[in-house]
Amino acid sequence: MSQLKPITLLVAALGGEGGGVLTDWISGAAQRAGHPVQATSIPGVAQRTGATTYYIEIWPEISQARPVMCLNPGLGQVDVMIASEFVEAGRAMLNGYVTPDRTLLIASTHRIFAVAEKSGMGDGRYDTSRLFRAARECARAAILFDMDAAAKESGSILNAVLLGALAGSGALPLAPDLFEAGIRDEGKAVESNLAGFRFGLAHARGEIAAAQARAAQAADKAVLPLADLAQRVDALPEAAQVFAAEGVKRLIDYQDAAYAALYLDRLASLAPLDGDGRLRREVARHLAVRMSSEDVIRVAQLKLKPERFKAIERETRIQAGQPYRVADFLKPGIEELAGLLPSRLAVPVLRLAEKRGWLGKWHLAMTLPSNRLGGYLRFRLLAGLKPWRRRSHRFAEEQARIEDWLDLIRRGAALEPLLGLEIAECARLIKGYGDTFQRGVQNYQRIRQYLILPALAGAMAPALAAEALMQARIAALKDPEGETLGRTLAAIADKLEPRHAAE
Repeated sequence: MSQLKPITLLVAALGGEGGGVLTDWISGAAQRAGHPVQATSIPGVAQRTGATTYYIEIWPEISQARPVMCLNPGLGQVDVMIASEFVEAGRAMLNGYVTPDRTLLIASTHRIFAVAEKSGMGDGRYDTSRLFRAARECARAAILFDMDAAAKESGSILNAVLLGALAGSGALPLAPDLFEAGIRDEGKAVESNLAGFRFGLAHARGEIAAAQARAAQAADKAVLPLADLAQRVDALPEAAQVFAAEGVKRLIDYQDAAYAALYLDRLASLAPLDGDGRLRREVARHLAVRMSSEDVIRVAQLKLKPERFKAIERETRIQAGQPYRVADFLKPGIEELAGLLPSRLAVPVLRLAEKRGWLGKWHLAMTLPSNRLGGYLRFRLLAGLKPWRRRSHRFAEEQARIEDWLDLIRRGAALEPLLGLEIAECARLIKGYGDTFQRGVQNYQRIRQYLILPALAGAMAPALAAEALMQARIAALKDPEGETLGRTLAAIADKLEPRHAAE
């Protein structure tokens, strides 16, 4: 044989994503063309600690001689790496299966978050921009797009889109109709699988890129709901405009245009301290989230979003006209329910609950079918309280916290720009609702009392205070219960001047 090396493919797929079926489709297409082919698989340890991998070798020439093939991939010896999820592509690159002189990387850019990512107090997600950079550096060529979204849009499954991307890449001596024949022969969800296959094929050939570029350009030109707010956003530094525009849209939906204007007023108060726009960029991002805290009213708003039901129908592949039921499990506590009351009523209720030991322990558990009349009306009643929100105790409490946070940012930025940025980043500690929210607030208050206030009083050099604040914030995000934060704050307190440490 003139060709001594097979074409090698490695597939990494999570459980339930059809990696075995994808392997069968590839092997079947090679067999139909008369190419010798061999496929093996290695089960993963668990869904997010090791994907199941499938290794395929295809002899590029059709010959009567039986070639000798390997059972496992060799490092640096993979021609095509296929990953059903982006971090699995990163795992393959880290393990040495993707090389710049040989490997074509085909991967879906969507994420299925690991437990560590989802359980972090702040944004625990892995930085996927590093994966994009690694793909450019490590692979000979790469076909990267959100194949999971493409599969849902076409009513297909992920492995069919991956197969189409492989067929369109030209990496194999196999015509697309050979893959389509395999899908038809299998006889399961033929039309939807063919739709996903053809989408992946078109994307790999570059036929969809132009359409996506036009859609993205149109989205970039989308105007904000109100012209005066749009003009105020345009007046911000370019670095802050994207986040501020999204913040305005979010807060109009959360409350009203006047509330969005307050958001821009708060950003404007930072202008004298923000020369390059970095501070307003970060504050714009965090302030929009803080001003749209997840109270009971907001939860009801989100439950009734039409796009939520469309997403459920798309993800579960519910056909048009097919009945289905959505059950929402809720467990509001005394804090959430009392938060709806005006402060003059809420404060006595919360004091009594604290005295009786009910806070954090008593909850009202319920199950509401949000797409049935009874459940829908109850959610609609709660969402209809949006005009009342400004009179509620939770709203007043949050606005006071936000104003205090902004004041600390201004004072810190006046001493050292980096200190102002680190105080702004402390907003990452406060998120969610219920116990998660309360723990975040408690951790932030500890950092405020034992580090931010002493630093602003001159107990540490501003640059050192910024570094200490970053360490405390990381400790709080790593350990929501606060033990690691306590040790970190104690270590920092040893470096404070005695008079400030005593305070």
